[in-house]
Amino acid sequence: MVLELTGMAETQRTLAQDRPAASAPASAYSREWIAAHLAQERRNSSLLGEAREVVFGAQDGIVSTLAVVATVAGATHEEFAIVVAGVAAALAGVFSMAAGEYIGSKSQREIFDAQVEGERIEVDERPGESEAEVAYMLAEEGLGEEDAARVAAIMARHPEVLLRTMVSRELGIQVDDGQGSPLQGAIIMGLAFGLGAAVPIVPFLLVAEATALVIAIVLAGIVLFGIGVVKSRWTRRSPIASGAEVLVLAALAGIVGYLFGTILPQLLGVAGLAA
Repeated sequence: MVLELTGMAETQRTLAQDRPAASAPASAYSREWIAAHLAQERRNSSLLGEAREVVFGAQDGIVSTLAVVATVAGATHEEFAIVVAGVAAALAGVFSMAAGEYIGSKSQREIFDAQVEGERIEVDERPGESEAEVAYMLAEEGLGEEDAARVAAIMARHPEVLLRTMVSRELGIQVDDGQGSPLQGAIIMGLAFGLGAAVPIVPFLLVAEATALVIAIVLAGIVLFGIGVVKSRWTRRSPIASGAEVLVLAALAGIVGYLFGTILPQLLGVAGLAA
């Protein structure tokens, strides 16, 4: 992932160097440059989708596991119980997140494929209706009615172009055969969650419980803030604001978990666990 993002940045720099002047007419852009530029933008979009899965998975792994270990640490000071609870939560989260990502992505793709197939049938069986719909949508976007009708008529000579235009404008779906597989997304999500979950667990394997909890909170905070800062490179938000947002949400989860771990045993009459 890191190497791919680095390569993406290098390719962008190369294309930027070869780009004609901003005032250049369309004829100044070669077909080769346009093809490379579009291919790179599509690849960038795919990589950023994978980066989203990494950020979301790691962030959720840290926050949810930190909440568990904080809760158990508040209820009992036994390192073994804390580690077991953390590992159990991490493993459950890995499989749950991976399965959820796989099922969600696969279901979404199947729904999109069914919708695209429905539009394909319309283009094949009722081309006049499809052409009229495209002309109407183009006019809605600002083209004059005559221009919209003329453009739609040209597209109607090429059914696949007409189909892609209908699908993107009517359904908001991009017909793209280069999308990542649901299995790939599931693996990325599961691994990211597992790596994130390890952050608040590892300190309890190395030092005493009281010190480990402090280290886990501080380490998780640093990593979460870093995730927010890295995320800001793609969202174009302030790095400090993005990092602080992620950190505050995680802090709330950890505090609530710890409070439940200290208060709930007393309410249930098992305060001795916290001794």
